[in-house]
Amino acid sequence: MNKPATPQPGRGQQATLLVRLVRRIRDIIAECAQAQRRLAELTSAPDRYLENPNKAPDTYEEFLFRTSGLMRREPSASARAAR
Repeated sequence: MNKPATPQPGRGQQATLLVRLVRRIRDIIAECAQAQRRLAELTSAPDRYLENPNKAPDTYEEFLFRTSGLMRREPSASARAAR
């Protein structure tokens, strides 16, 4: 007749769940921001507007033009190791 009460998580468990949720939301926002930066880099790259972007540049001036856009910055070794 009476249903047994389901155990309710304690305050410590609730806090742990809340911290995990906040960290997950933070990670999602950081990933979206990184994807937005990468998209901006790709859409503003001069190579995107060339007929054959995989072809090597013919002149030094063309090389300078192709490398005039934003360059992708790789994280440092310590930042990569922290992930």
